[in-house]
Amino acid sequence: MKTLLLSAPGEFQDYRRQLHKDVCIGFVPTMGALHEGHLSLIKASKQNNTHTVVSIFVNPTQFGANEDFTQYPRDIQKDFKICQEAGVDVVFAPEISQMYPNNDEISINPPKNMGYIYEGFIREGHFNGVLTIVLKLIHLICPHHIYFGQKDAQQLLLIKRLVSDTFLPTKVIPCPTQRDFDGLALSSRNIYLSPQDRKEALKIPIALQNIKKAIQEGEINTSVLIELGKKELKGLEVAYLDACDYNLVQIQKIRQNASIILIAAKVGKTRLIDNLWI
Repeated sequence: MKTLLLSAPGEFQDYRRQLHKDVCIGFVPTMGALHEGHLSLIKASKQNNTHTVVSIFVNPTQFGANEDFTQYPRDIQKDFKICQEAGVDVVFAPEISQMYPNNDEISINPPKNMGYIYEGFIREGHFNGVLTIVLKLIHLICPHHIYFGQKDAQQLLLIKRLVSDTFLPTKVIPCPTQRDFDGLALSSRNIYLSPQDRKEALKIPIALQNIKKAIQEGEINTSVLIELGKKELKGLEVAYLDACDYNLVQIQKIRQNASIILIAAKVGKTRLIDNLWI
């Protein structure tokens, strides 16, 4: 099977129209710099769909003024080869001008109670950009299923709301966080970490493991669990360590299949996020 590389929205729409009406399309939206985490999403899509589409687009509207948009790792040839080897049907890699053709763009605002806390509070305008580009891509790709990793928990929950609130006929499929050999959650930004930073960053998954163990032993008070996590995170610049439900409302007690522990911390100059779904 040959993997197609398409760059213009019109090209993809032509491809989509030519497909048989009985196809089932799985879609994996990415910003490139593909790693095993992305490959796990591609694998999940290939298992449950007749066709898999991967987008590679570093979306400028979700980056703040002082964030790493210009430095964000880009290697389309490497990413395309990874997709080829994984058996992806189409790689859609548009230019910014093709996805944002107007200077005065329509944009999407996240819900007030979910979109302006945690990442939404720290990274002003971030989720406006995320939801806008995801909505554009869903309308363009018309997928039956769209795949996201659970590492970006707030993003995943907001995209579920986007699909639900706008009555999109696409099902959001959450996939487990993929971790490296040392337990660090896979992220395209991990390449920024120096060897010493990497060692320090391991405090994040260790903190989550300690919290998980305490919950398994019967601790459900989030104040106790958060203090336990803070002990492990000493020395890191912690933006937040919190417990919430699936509506991102803070909770005092853990409820099974309804709670998340969220962590965001800066290690050196690199900002990392991780979480524990309970």
